Amino acid sequence: MSPQITEEYLIAFEKSVEDLYLQAKIKSPVHFSGGNESQLIEIFKNVKPSDWVFSTHRSHYHALLKGIPEEIVKEEILQNRSIHLNNRDYKFFTSAIVGGILPIAVGTALGAKLKHLDEHVWAFVGDMAAEMGIFHECAKYSARNNLAITFVVEDNGMSVDTPTQKVWGDSLSSPKIIKYSYTRVYPHHGCGKWVQF
Repeated sequence: MSPQITEEYLIAFEKSVEDLYLQAKIKSPVHFSGGNESQLIEIFKNVKPSDWVFSTHRSHYHALLKGIPEEIVKEEILQNRSIHLNNRDYKFFTSAIVGGILPIAVGTALGAKLKHLDEHVWAFVGDMAAEMGIFHECAKYSARNNLAITFVVEDNGMSVDTPTQKVWGDSLSSPKIIKYSYTRVYPHHGCGKWVQF
């Protein structure tokens, strides 16, 4: 992680993207982060430059914390690649498909093990994706094969706009899973505000 990354820096970056979005300079979907800055900064203290990060459609903070320069991240967003920010040089990959990045992350961890590489894989998912079969299959396979992978569940309590616990309950339990909770600042998509009609 870049040492200059602070909570204030992350919030300011997302606010600058919000301003561009409101000016209609970004034409594609944008999924903002907010409220989880401190948790991510702590997690990324353990992510080395040689590690792989597999992110989600909500990836701006992850990209910055992985060390991708702000100007590159912002240019990708302006080129309408907010929900699929990928950068091979920084070993950073995302997918807009819920849970879609997980098998690729597991395959990367397996490849690192077979090649005897000192690389760790970090796979980020939301709380809804963590309830899907693909997540549990990947977590079980990784644990059974002792892969160097950590799954990070970002729990904002919402499956899109439905309370996750109400729909899914909570079935996570594995030493290879880190889960943290936060209250989201932005809606599921865009930067709109709730209004009462």
